[in-house]
Formats: sequence, C-alpha cells, structure tokens
Amino acid sequence: MDERDPHAPLRDLEKGLARARQERGAASEPRRSGLAASQGGALSQGLRIGVELVVAVIVGGAIGWACDRWLGTRPWGTIGFFFLGVAAGLVNVYRALNGLGMGVGYRRSVPREQVGFEDENGD
Repeated sequence: MDERDPHAPLRDLEKGLARARQERGAASEPRRSGLAASQGGALSQGLRIGVELVVAVIVGGAIGWACDRWLGTRPWGTIGFFFLGVAAGLVNVYRALNGLGMGVGYRRSVPREQVGFEDENGD
C-alpha cells in the first residue's frame, strides 16, 4: 500500500493558488493616498452631477420638440419641456448631493428621537 497522504497534492495546489492570488492582488491594486482617493471620488461625483443635469435638459428639450412637431404647437412644447428638464436635472442634482439614491418619494429611515416624535407612552 501507498503510505502517502492522498490529499497532499490538493494541499500543495491550494497553497500555490493562495500564493498566486496574494501576489496578483498586491500587484494589481494601485496604492492611493487618502487625498488622491478623495479627489477621485469628488471628480466622479462632479462628473455624475454634470452629466445628469445636461442629459435631463437635453431629454426635456427633445420631448418638447417631438410634441411640437406632432401637435403643431411650435415653440411652446419645447419651451415647457425644456424647463421641465431643467427642473428634473436640478432634482437629480439635489438627490445626488444628499445621498438619496432611492426612488422619488422615499426617504432614509431616521430614528424617531432625531425627528422629534414622541413614543406611544407620550414620553
């Protein structure tokens, strides 16, 4: 009978894979200082806000233009939907800055003590 452990090759393979993953993870992750990481986050936040505002205005204007062509109400549909697009863009900016990534009408849950409600006992 063979006295070698039948699981020894699997353990060696596991050790090799773990070592390779560790070396790969260390080489692929760029080291960023706290300042560089925060600047990258601020840049991405700013680009997101700018894109959301511009896209909302363009979509509003395009819907207004399409309504004008369809209904023959030139230029009132374009003007009205342009301002609706601006309003929607500003709402998106407000929600992005306040961290409200949820749907419109939803709020973050806040403990009742912070809101100022009394509990059931009137305390």
